Order: sequence, then structure tokens, then C-alpha cells
Amino acid sequence: MKNRDIFLLILLVFLAAYFFPFESLSFGGPIMEALLLLQWYAREHVLLCLVPAFFIAGGISVFINQQAIIKYFGAQANKFLAYGVASISGTILAVCSCTVLPLFSGIYRRGAGIGPATAFLYSGPAINVLAIILTARILGMELGIARAVGAIVFSVVIGLMMHFIFLKEEREKADKASDPAAGEEKEEGRPLWKNGIYFAAMVGILVFANWSGAAKGEGGFWDFIFKIKWVLTGLFLASLIWMLIVWFKKDELKEWTSSTWTFAKQILPLLFIGVLVAGVLLGRPGHEGIIPPEWVASMVGGNSIFANFFASFAGALMYFATLTEVPILQGLIGAGMGKGPALALLLAGPALSLPNMLVIRSVMGTKKTLVFVSLVVVMATGTGYFFGTFWG
Repeated sequence: MKNRDIFLLILLVFLAAYFFPFESLSFGGPIMEALLLLQWYAREHVLLCLVPAFFIAGGISVFINQQAIIKYFGAQANKFLAYGVASISGTILAVCSCTVLPLFSGIYRRGAGIGPATAFLYSGPAINVLAIILTARILGMELGIARAVGAIVFSVVIGLMMHFIFLKEEREKADKASDPAAGEEKEEGRPLWKNGIYFAAMVGILVFANWSGAAKGEGGFWDFIFKIKWVLTGLFLASLIWMLIVWFKKDELKEWTSSTWTFAKQILPLLFIGVLVAGVLLGRPGHEGIIPPEWVASMVGGNSIFANFFASFAGALMYFATLTEVPILQGLIGAGMGKGPALALLLAGPALSLPNMLVIRSVMGTKKTLVFVSLVVVMATGTGYFFGTFWG
């Protein structure tokens, strides 16, 4: 299909999902849940989350020197710097498991090693400061601290394990990248500080457009920022437009939008399909798909290995928008869920989802995706069991 036809098809699906009055249809059940979940996803995440992320990914692909990414995030990069930056990225971005995908794809395809790239992939949605604070306030201080420490440790350990498991491929990738015949980078016509401000403006739009208010009674800094979020977003957007007009050439803008479109046409269809499948299986939060929520609640009681594994596995399949995991877990704990399985779900759920897995597979292949998902689920299971044994 031509790019124009693909764009029109994606646009048509998005508009249908966004505007169609699904509630007025006469049927219900898992199919309706899938359609309503897709509608919720289109309204809440595509325009404000994914579109800015696609443009950032396109900018990474076009305006960031490949050798710079290889130097700081490649297989031979300083491990402390690479994993340190990757593991704390979530505190800045606070994105969901789908919004992080274009950013992950951008740095990985630009030369980042599998270790730092997957550390970033996990930490982006997992280490969310507000989500951790809400976890501590609503679910208890022990769970909040365990989630914060676990998420940071997980991102580093998973990244390092991915690096060593695929060490041979990583070395071959590094040798190819250092080969002068592999291709020369074009000269950078714009100072580094200008590119830095350009990316900072786009990250600012992504962060503040999706800023969530604090829990009732929390107040303080987060609610203050929430009240002025659109002012801040508008300022970042205005500054970005000014930069694009003054600093960038027409050919650069064309290349940027082309790269952005490449990410969008690869990722969006897979996300839409994944959201529909997740909706059929698990429904929306508080609603029922093929798998009744009572089954889930009955299988995560106590602190057995199975309960922790089931919580990790189910959480890995479910789609959690930023912060929604806290009220969902509050309901499950009220229905008898143990503290160990609760932590296991908190460590696996926000970082993974069925739509997320489909896209990861398209970026780094089936084998690496299976290893990454398995590491998350197994580590979440073990950590949940350990936590439940000593603090449950």
C-alpha cells in the first residue's frame, strides 16, 4: 500500500474509534469491551501521548548523531552512565507502556545497545514518581517503597542480563558500528545546544500535556502543576514552533516528518490490534472481558509461587494507563489479593502489556522479546514472593 493509503486507513480507524457512539449499540460482552477500550485508548492516549512520542522518535532518528548514541548507549559504552541514565528516565517521562515504544525504537535503531535500550524500555513506564507516591499513600508505605526500589533495580538488572544473554550479537553490532565502511555521518549544521533545547521542548510537551493530578488530599506540587499544565504545554509548543521556523531548514523538516511517519505506521496498527485483543480477554478496568475479574482475584490470594506468577503474568498482558494500576490493585486487595502478588503486578504490569509486546517484537525480534518479557515476569514473581514472605 502507498503511504497515503496507509495514512488514510489509520486516520479512519482512529476517527471511528474516537467518535463512534459504541454505547448505543445493542450488544455487549467482550466485543463491546474491546471496542470501548479502543475508544478510551484513542481519546486518552493517541493525540497527547503517542503523537508527541512519534515526533521525538523521529527527531532522534534524524537529528541525533548515531555515533553519539553508540558512544553513550552502545554495547561498549560506560555501563554506569548508560544504565544510570536509562534507569531514572521514568522519573522524567512518566509515560505508559505504549508511549515509551517510539522512544525505545528510536534509540535502539540508532545504535543503542540492547542492555541500555531495554533498561530504558522498562524504566520509562515503571518508575513514575507520582504513581509510586500514590502507591505508598493508598496501598501502604511498604508497597510504595518496595515498588520504587524494585523498579529501579529491575531496569538495571534486566538491561544487564539482556546485554550478557545477547553478548555475541552485541559485539558484532559494536564492531559493525565502528567500521568506517559502515557509513559516514552527515555533518551537523546546528549547534548541539540548539538540538538539546529542541528535544527539551518536545519532552516538555509530552510530560505536561499528560500530567495527572494527585490523589484526593495529596495536593502540593503535583496539583499545582496540574492546574497550569496547559499553560506550560502551550509555552513549550510555542517555543518549538519558533525553533522550527528559525533554526530548521525545509529539507530537515521534511526528513523529520518522514521519519516520524515511519514510526507511526509501524507502531500504531500493532497497538490498535493489541488493545482490541486485550479488551476482549480482560475488558476495561471495572468491566468484564472473556476472563472474569473474579477468577483473577481468586488466583492471587495468599503468597504462593503460583499466585505471584499469575499476578505477574496477568499484569504483563493487561494494559495499564499511567496511575490506573493503583485503584485496580486497591480493588483486588480488597477482594483478597496478597501483598506479594500485589507487588508482583506493580512491577510487571505498568512496564508491559499485550499491545506493548507486539510492537517490541517488531523492533527487536521474537527471541529478544520473549527473553525480555520472561525476565520481567520471573523477576516480578520472585520479588513478590520474597516480599510477601517477609512483609506480607
